[in-house]
Amino acid sequence: MGLYIEAHIRAELDELWARTQDPARHQRWDLRFTEIDYLPRGAGQPQRFRYATRVLPFLTIAGTGVSAGEKERPDGTRTSALRFAAPHPLSLLAEGSGYWRYIPVADGVRFLTGYDYRPRWGAFGALADRLVLRPLMGWATAWSFDRLRLWLERGITPERARWNWFAEMTARALAIAGCVIGLSRGPGAGTLTPTVAFLVPLLLVVSLSLALVAPPLATTPAARRCLRTPPARIAAPRVLHTLEEQR
Repeated sequence: MGLYIEAHIRAELDELWARTQDPARHQRWDLRFTEIDYLPRGAGQPQRFRYATRVLPFLTIAGTGVSAGEKERPDGTRTSALRFAAPHPLSLLAEGSGYWRYIPVADGVRFLTGYDYRPRWGAFGALADRLVLRPLMGWATAWSFDRLRLWLERGITPERARWNWFAEMTARALAIAGCVIGLSRGPGAGTLTPTVAFLVPLLLVVSLSLALVAPPLATTPAARRCLRTPPARIAAPRVLHTLEEQR
């Protein structure tokens, strides 16, 4: 089952196109990649590119891809399709294909992607993909789309958005830790009136619940702001079905 992510971005289509198609700007907002570089190409040849992801401080997994074509419809909708592969033996992702689609609407652009890939390592790889990699890739794609939205709509750079997210997650973690410690210790026997002794745990539980489920700040990127399933059936470019045909 392929991944689908969609974000509604209030920006000009040309500017969104530029920040997603230019490798130097793409690698700034997309959490999935550390480096993206175009490779030399001859006249009439498709554009090839190299990408790399730093998994650990001492381990970087690289792969290559090729643009499978671009298309613009009379209504202004644009589609960019690609194929990619990661030959590194430690990469669970072996090869895949996907597309980006840009659909103009009255107040911006519906920016969406659909992609799928084949994991390696046999049955173990298939299980690891279903339980770990695929959910992580879906979250990282959605989080990155929202970080791109903040850059275009609010002028918050991807670097600033990353720090905003880190600061908010740290604050939530500290609040949760404080609530858990407070609940485990209790109000202290004989030190508080019965009413206060009842209210303190209640307030701690409420604070804990808010720290866990409160919506993110408007300046913090969040995967939950993106659609994870298509609102209606969307015909993907032919390239997305390549893997299914090969199986």
